[in-house]
Amino acid sequence: MKILVTGATGQVGTDLVQVLAGITPRAGVATALLGMDPVAPGEFDVMACGRVDLDITTTTAIEAVIESGRPDVVVNLAAYTKVDLAEDEPDLAYAVNEGGVATVARACERYGARLLHISTDYVFSGELGRPLCESDVPDPQSVYGASKFAGERHVHDGAVVRSSWIVGLGGRTVIDVAMAAAAEGRTLQFVADQVGTLTASADLAAGLVAFVREPLSGVIHLAGSGEASWYEIIATALEMAGGSRDQVSPIATRELQPAQRAKRPAYSPLISERLGDRRLPAWQDGLERLIKAKQAS
Repeated sequence: MKILVTGATGQVGTDLVQVLAGITPRAGVATALLGMDPVAPGEFDVMACGRVDLDITTTTAIEAVIESGRPDVVVNLAAYTKVDLAEDEPDLAYAVNEGGVATVARACERYGARLLHISTDYVFSGELGRPLCESDVPDPQSVYGASKFAGERHVHDGAVVRSSWIVGLGGRTVIDVAMAAAAEGRTLQFVADQVGTLTASADLAAGLVAFVREPLSGVIHLAGSGEASWYEIIATALEMAGGSRDQVSPIATRELQPAQRAKRPAYSPLISERLGDRRLPAWQDGLERLIKAKQAS
């Protein structure tokens, strides 16, 4: 099976390319919870395109890659993800998160490829006060969330996979901040009134492989199991990294300095009414594996 991965150099993309090749990412995956068989050697023929290789907003570039490669499945991980900056760059956010997705979707339809597009919990307002499933109605409160929801509506032949609070080995995330604080004995402050689901990128990658194999359509929620505030996540990360929970204190979003430009969902844990018993590991499990992998690198 031929697979085209866009955004292949990002956190999830890097892990996904490895999993498709039968390589276990350094942060590990818990495939048993997904009912997923290991990837067989040569099962997938992968075309991996990073942002430098492929601009999804350029129609000619997308069509040329899909026409020449003729993938069976396209996994679109390319996105504009600068949540706060999007408030000042709405045209660019929409160009990538809506226009780019529309371009990829049209090319997939034209050349017979199935599309798996990755979206976010930010399409919700987070004001319902309960975990959110696929049938809940989106109500984005930020430019980023609105642009991602606009992109979802262009996916007709394939699936939209929503995930949330993704952390991995690539780049610098809040987990790196917590690990540095643990090593240096510094104190931190994190918001306790934004609650969601932390997702290890390697686990999400394994879940996407399951969906590459299985031709599901429509919207699917796939995120780490359980829920926590950012304060709870960082307190747990500090302990796992050898520090103390006492090194972080809870604050309210309104106390942040500088203030966040974009409004975040206050309560947006993702659950699935479609996947039954199949699920990703608990967020604590994914976090512990990630921290161990970072410490070993």
